Amino acid sequence: MSYVAAAFLIIAAFLTALLSGIFGMAGGLVLMGALALVLPVSVAFVTHGLLQLVANGWRAVLHRQHIAWPILWNYAIASVVAAGVVLAIAFMPSKPLLFLLLGLVPMLVWLPKNWLQFDASKPPHALVSGFLVTALNLSAGVAGPLLDIFFVRTELNRHQIVATKAATQVFSHLAKIIVYGAPLLAIGSSSGIPPWWIFALAIPASMLGTTVGGWVLNRVSDANFKRWTALIVTAIGLFYLWKAWDLWF
Repeated sequence: MSYVAAAFLIIAAFLTALLSGIFGMAGGLVLMGALALVLPVSVAFVTHGLLQLVANGWRAVLHRQHIAWPILWNYAIASVVAAGVVLAIAFMPSKPLLFLLLGLVPMLVWLPKNWLQFDASKPPHALVSGFLVTALNLSAGVAGPLLDIFFVRTELNRHQIVATKAATQVFSHLAKIIVYGAPLLAIGSSSGIPPWWIFALAIPASMLGTTVGGWVLNRVSDANFKRWTALIVTAIGLFYLWKAWDLWF
């Protein structure tokens, strides 16, 4: 990997962690696309999983007093089941399909709220969330907008939403690392995974971005938080749809 590509990944890790630290999901969406631009699909999945595992895990630690633990445990159970299903069918998207899925996922934020009456604070809904979000995470690399559908009807405040979503995504990213990382480990050094020193720099960059994002979050109102989240992920989605079209045609 060239030094230019390495610098790109490290800077992307910081900026996307900053974005997620503020809005709870947009950063992962940007990072997955950035990685897919410079890495093979399977390597992008694993790299994204490793970086986002740290970013989400650190965010969950920083906001641990706000985590809704009953939601987290139900999510985790269903997440393990979803990982087993995807591993069994050995699904692997092509790069154009990956960008198509990345472009379609953000559009979920515009579904009319009365269409899907989900509430993650209800145990059955948390289980459904864990299965569907992890399955989508393993197909498109990200699933933040889908996860958000399960939180928009809860009575959690913005700190609880960011903290609990971050904690749930620890399980989704672990699933991604295991499902896509196991075959890469089997082929050893030719797997194409970035060298260790890139992760050694990118992981602290993610943690720093998450910390700065938390500082900004404290200065954003609940109303602005929800409105800007929808607008940002939609703009990102439209770019990915264009990229999918460009790769296919």
